[in-house]
Amino acid sequence: MKLKNYLLVLLIAVIGLSSCGKFEKFRKSASVPLKYKAAMDYYKKKEFDKAGILFDEILPVLKGDSTQELATFYQAYCDFNLSNYAVANSHFKKFAEVFSRSEFAEEAIYMSAFSLYKDSPNYNLDQTGTLAAINELQGYLNNYPETKYKDECTQMIKDLRKKLERKAYEKAKLYYKTSPFNILSLKSSVIEITNFQRDFPDSDYSEEIAYLKVVSQFDLAESTIESRQRERYGDAVKFYLELIDKYPSSAYLKLSEKMYTTSLKEVARLTAVEAEQKALQEKKQSNTSKVTTSPQ
Repeated sequence: MKLKNYLLVLLIAVIGLSSCGKFEKFRKSASVPLKYKAAMDYYKKKEFDKAGILFDEILPVLKGDSTQELATFYQAYCDFNLSNYAVANSHFKKFAEVFSRSEFAEEAIYMSAFSLYKDSPNYNLDQTGTLAAINELQGYLNNYPETKYKDECTQMIKDLRKKLERKAYEKAKLYYKTSPFNILSLKSSVIEITNFQRDFPDSDYSEEIAYLKVVSQFDLAESTIESRQRERYGDAVKFYLELIDKYPSSAYLKLSEKMYTTSLKEVARLTAVEAEQKALQEKKQSNTSKVTTSPQ
């Protein structure tokens, strides 16, 4: 049994060495047609690493015929199949520019966008690549509205927007979680939540984010100087009313009712205080005016 296993391993090793030896012979060959055929054969066998190496080597000397077109096209697919998506995007894009009249031009434009989609980072990382993928996919749909890839592109754009949505949601929550009762963080939290509501009006996070807006604004009002409190408590009232208007049966209603009630009382109290201060100021100005205008 051990002998059979040994012979099997030895056979696999010999085949492997033979394969590697054959590949190295193709690489060293001065015959471009031979290299081209070998590259195409490796591609058909899905040995994309070897096919890609050979395509890279012969492309600089292929000019003006169909072999250049196909070699460039399959080179891009080799990169894609090896998960080198950024390189694949560049190669597919270059193909579409150089061979704009090719029967593969539209497919290359689609694959260029698809490569960016595959290269899009996780939601917790910088989303520049995600935005680029959305723009490229949308541009492809705009130029080819009847494409057979329409459904795939539409779904990919939805997937990418979900990443942006999650990124914005986590960012809005982070400002509140990081420094509760820190005025700058609370102001930033309200701003980010407002931006989120504008950019993702139908989000699954909308109800929770509307509640967090009430909490952030209420904490901001409590943390600020008295001269700014009436306005900020007033905004807390407004955000609460927006919450119950959109989600009348929200699970967050009881949690936010106390903040709403306190905010109403504070608005009423601060309005009275401001009215009293204004009356005193007017009375003081009136008395000062009488003194300065009395006869000498």
